[in-house]
Amino acid sequence: MAFLRVTISKEDNSHRIHRVHRGWNETVELFRARMPLRKHRCRFKSYEHCFTAAEAVDWLHELLRCSQNFGPEVTRKQTVQLLKKFLKNHVIEDIKGKWGQEDFEDNRHLYRFPPSSPLKPYPKKPSYQKDVIKFPEWNDLPSGTSQENIPVKPIVMNSEMWYKRHSIAIGEVPTCRLIHRRQLTEANIEEIWKSMTLSHLQKILGLHSLEEVLDSKLINSKFIIHNVYSVSKQGVVILDDKSKELPHWVLSAMKCLANWPNCSDLKQPMYSGFEKDVFKTIADYYGHLKEPLLTFHLFDAFVSVLGLLQKEKMAVEAFQICCLLLPPENRRKLQLLMRMMARICLNKEMPPLCDGFGTRTLMVQTFSRCILCSKDEVDLDELLAARLVTFLMDNYQEILKVPVVLQTSIEERVAHLRRVQIKYPGADMDVTLSAPSFCRQISPEEFEYQRAYGSQEPLAALLEEVITDAKLSSKEKKKKLKQVKKISFIIVGVKWYLTVRFPND
Repeated sequence: MAFLRVTISKEDNSHRIHRVHRGWNETVELFRARMPLRKHRCRFKSYEHCFTAAEAVDWLHELLRCSQNFGPEVTRKQTVQLLKKFLKNHVIEDIKGKWGQEDFEDNRHLYRFPPSSPLKPYPKKPSYQKDVIKFPEWNDLPSGTSQENIPVKPIVMNSEMWYKRHSIAIGEVPTCRLIHRRQLTEANIEEIWKSMTLSHLQKILGLHSLEEVLDSKLINSKFIIHNVYSVSKQGVVILDDKSKELPHWVLSAMKCLANWPNCSDLKQPMYSGFEKDVFKTIADYYGHLKEPLLTFHLFDAFVSVLGLLQKEKMAVEAFQICCLLLPPENRRKLQLLMRMMARICLNKEMPPLCDGFGTRTLMVQTFSRCILCSKDEVDLDELLAARLVTFLMDNYQEILKVPVVLQTSIEERVAHLRRVQIKYPGADMDVTLSAPSFCRQISPEEFEYQRAYGSQEPLAALLEEVITDAKLSSKEKKKKLKQVKKISFIIVGVKWYLTVRFPND
């Protein structure tokens, strides 16, 4: 049975091995430092400073259950598997100094710690450069474009806009220039989604660079956008390619167990052991996937989030973002699987699906490998997978939601980049801007007319809209009318101020 697996490549091999070895060494150091040693007798001979295999299993099992990286779901059988790794790697040896080929069993056989250090060396981390995804320069005009020819949509004036426009004409606001921004392409928007999503994940994980846990070049921005917007009312991803859906028979089996009947009027083909056969059908399908649902590439990213489990809110947010990076078909399968697992665990009417295992333990042990594992075998994989799947099962409704804060910030960024802006001298990168287009100064007669009547028309239109809107309740209409009254007072005040300050204009 395998334990910690990592995907190894020439670029990030040392980063991943470093993190794996650190977890291994921490466990070994605690085991060597705290495992109780005492005198034992075996075949009429006494041995000092040793322990039995059963004592080692007892102590290490408790250590792993209390560890934030593994948790209470660790089984005694998994602990025995880890001690087999310890014996193979000379962390422990039998009382006669044998190790490597011998098998470790949960019995009274005597073991001791060898005098040499069993810790694994940390590989030197290669230097890396931060990959900063640069946004296009939006202030530059496309060649052959003149600002005089930029089409301007008609603007519905309100009191605030009216005052700003005329304060420019009377000289209170400095001359301005109109900044034309290129139209965002689909590729621009995809790059913004990818860049901001990865930046948010990096911030939550507290890393200097995501290079330690994933290759950003392999992240598909189309997956992120699809996982955010192409969802059903229940929040489950909708696939464009129906050939990537779960087979109909698997989906039917999952619905059967997720909605296991507790009412007599529901008819199902029932026989003794029927639910076990249905469960085995589902387990066989997921067990033969070519790649785990969380993918080999994202293995290290998900394992890194395990370090945040004590800060549950941060861990949930980090898992939310990591799950957005999944291919849509993987995210959909994960959503359906986690929903089934959670419902089965909460269903008190569900008969036992396996003799000797509780339902919750069975769910974790059956599906942890198909949810998370890596290509190459290193120690501790199965324990980490079980820990992650347990947390995912307990929090799947939140984790598999779209992170609203991230979505809002990205949408606001895109809207900002699409917006035409007015710039004033000295603001932002003023030196690099093209020649300014000054605002047109109006005549005194036009100004007087707009000052006298310009605000009345928008106010009249606003009043008419409030009065005739059938969708508004009487309470809402009263509230709107109060707002209109407040605006009219402001306009009267502005007129008075202009008259006092510029009596001769």
